[in-house]
Amino acid sequence: MTQTTDATPWIVTDAGADTRKHAPATLRNREAIAAVLREVLPATGLVLEVASGSGEHCAYLAPAFDHLEWQPSDPDAGGRASIAAWCHGLANVRPPIDLDAAAEGWPIARADAVLCVNMVHISPWRATLGLLAGAAQILPTQGPLLLYGPYRRDGHATAPSNEAFDDSLKARNPDWGLRRVEDVVAAARGNGLIFDQLVEMPANNLMLVFRRD
Repeated sequence: MTQTTDATPWIVTDAGADTRKHAPATLRNREAIAAVLREVLPATGLVLEVASGSGEHCAYLAPAFDHLEWQPSDPDAGGRASIAAWCHGLANVRPPIDLDAAAEGWPIARADAVLCVNMVHISPWRATLGLLAGAAQILPTQGPLLLYGPYRRDGHATAPSNEAFDDSLKARNPDWGLRRVEDVVAAARGNGLIFDQLVEMPANNLMLVFRRD
């Protein structure tokens, strides 16, 4: 059976007082993401998650990597409330911060790794450029930046499900859509981030790993 790209946005878990949101894709991709992180993340330090969304990835990953401190973030107040609810009681998770990837000044001075899941295609290109510039400013030498999501690649046919997903994104916002790996790599290089590896992921997704030069 052909797998399709995770395209469903977060939803409120119920109509009651619960502030937690739910992104169905999280349950499908979190183990695969964790497998890559085990190979890439440093032994100690702080992991900044940009665009944490519902907070479910942080709530799953932080206990699995309890030797690291986690800093979730999101520019949406409702998202930050959801993150706080999902991560309540996790000793190695800081309170979520208001961070807009496209902003010139980030409210964090340093991090030992930066993770961003499913933002690059659901945001304007300037957000990706801001993400690359911001990560380059706060990462140490050889610190990793990990970008997960669907991409286009030169010389590789785009899956029909990804083409349909791209059409749906552009219908919602013409500034959204799947980005070329080559464009992201070039923009990263311009910010002193060296392309380290590409990992094939389930559901026609990729993990792009960069290192601070």
